Amino acid sequence: MTDASDTDGLIRQLPDVLANKIAAGEVVQRPASVVKELVENALDAGAGRIVVRVKEAGRALIQVTDDGCGMNRNDARRCFDRHATSKIRGIDDLERIRTLGFRGEALASIGAVAQVELKTRRVEDDVGTLVQVHGGSLETHRPCATPAGTTISVRNLFYNVPARRNFLKTPGTEMKHISDTVYQQALAHPGVHMELYHDDRSIVQCEAATANDKIERLRFRVRQLWTEERAAALVPVSDASSYLRVWGLVDNPQQFKASRDDQFLFVNDRYIRDRYLSHAVRKAYGDWLPEKAFPFFTLFLELDPKRVDVNVHPTKAEVKFEDESGVYGLLRSSIRSALKEQFTTPELHPDGDPAPRDDSSESSSSSARPTPVSFSGTRPSSSRDDSSPAPRRSASPQPASPQPASSSQSTPARSLGDLTDRLYRPADADEADTTGSEGTPGQGPVWVLHDRYLLVPIEAGLMVVDPRAAHRRIVYERYLHRLQNESGESQQLLFAETIDLSAQEADRFQALQGELAHLGFDAGAMSGRTVALRGVPPKLDTEAAVDAFRALLNTDDDAPESATETRRKAWARTLASRQALRDVSGWAPEERRAFLKALWDCEVPYVDPGGTPTLIRLSLDEVGALLKQA
Repeated sequence: MTDASDTDGLIRQLPDVLANKIAAGEVVQRPASVVKELVENALDAGAGRIVVRVKEAGRALIQVTDDGCGMNRNDARRCFDRHATSKIRGIDDLERIRTLGFRGEALASIGAVAQVELKTRRVEDDVGTLVQVHGGSLETHRPCATPAGTTISVRNLFYNVPARRNFLKTPGTEMKHISDTVYQQALAHPGVHMELYHDDRSIVQCEAATANDKIERLRFRVRQLWTEERAAALVPVSDASSYLRVWGLVDNPQQFKASRDDQFLFVNDRYIRDRYLSHAVRKAYGDWLPEKAFPFFTLFLELDPKRVDVNVHPTKAEVKFEDESGVYGLLRSSIRSALKEQFTTPELHPDGDPAPRDDSSESSSSSARPTPVSFSGTRPSSSRDDSSPAPRRSASPQPASPQPASSSQSTPARSLGDLTDRLYRPADADEADTTGSEGTPGQGPVWVLHDRYLLVPIEAGLMVVDPRAAHRRIVYERYLHRLQNESGESQQLLFAETIDLSAQEADRFQALQGELAHLGFDAGAMSGRTVALRGVPPKLDTEAAVDAFRALLNTDDDAPESATETRRKAWARTLASRQALRDVSGWAPEERRAFLKALWDCEVPYVDPGGTPTLIRLSLDEVGALLKQA
């Protein structure tokens, strides 16, 4: 006789209540998940006003009220069925999704693990509908009096799944997740009025933005959620390619945090998490930011839904792009361009004067550059194309002989090459560190303060330059230019240095010998793992050159951009840090101006490769305030 169990088999269709509880494990991870799903439903319903109320950080109550389109009696009941949705009808709809929700899982999953009450009414209906679902079971479905729109109340979340409830974090942690969720939706939809209350205490109050310009609407929303100061300091970003538009607001280079908390990225108004694209934002800042610093940003990517898959994550928090590298590239370039256009540093005329401001013209041939202190400067006039590389000095295998540095005997250093050949000249008795040369007509003074800083009077006040940080920036860009143009200069050693390499270093040397030569390292393999170093970059002494050579062979390449470009930047930073500048007491006035000119010619003149500011600007008011404090 055959056993009935053998005939029926082992696989069973799960009851809907149990299936919904299992689905809730993915969709409803914590109270913030419920808030997200309900607010997204309200937005998809066309709501112009959304109010979120929670009690006990969402454990006792989560209530979302909206003035959206509402539902009729039948839809109010069907919305709790699994895979019931108004957003898609067929497979083609799945490829062009523009709504936030589309799977039809949220309400069924929430209803399976909580006590849910829904009240809804369409504007054209005289009476609304009340639906109550407890633990997946329909308890009530009847007419009721209710305002137009929808109110959903979720009570006792996870009341029937004690293990899930016990795994919730502290009320403070859960409330932070809820607040983050509301912030995300508020930023994505500045035209929607949003409120959040916790235990009857107001947390978020955001009126709908009404400006015509979407950048200004977003700035208005940032002002509501944070402060006027933060909103005012943000830099607008706007750029587009044939299939992608990027726009939003990013922090100025001086506003940064040690965490990624305030970073918001949206794809077709959907908040996403994407470490790859966040890296693009960080790389756009480059040397503007120190390591392990993170800027605030709220950025929007708009593209055809067919080019992005939003159905690759259980909570739709991640997406997959058809052209991920193209999105990365445009995002990075658009932010970098916006930062360059927004900020300025003083520029010098070829004769050394700070460039005057032209208030009568809105146009300028220069690209503006940031300043580490003042972010409201006027764009200076200049003929220099900011895309051109930093100047390179002419090769000279031997350093220049020391010469007296008096203004009557010295020839003005008009290029970085001239300057670096004469950097370490002895001090002249007429050049004390507390006095400054007035220079010849058409030239402004550059004073030296205690052999440590350069002081430059500018139209707006006073600029203070840190020569050591500035020198690191100049040398860094010089080495980077050599690597990019494969044009190294080498100073030959009288006696070659032999260096014994580790197995890993020897392997990297064989692979990178050509690039090392572009920096000025003339090295060749000998027997075993020994190499002979015959030439080094100019201005590096032998000991520093050997140390740098080893350091370059041990530099890691770990960024998701071009490995070659990453290595070049790391190498240039390494060499810049080892080519230290001595004091500036011996510089003639022309050399100081040439040094500043070399700094302005850098692509990023306001910070060294590690993010340390090269200069600050003090307004006349700030100088006056300092004098009053003295």
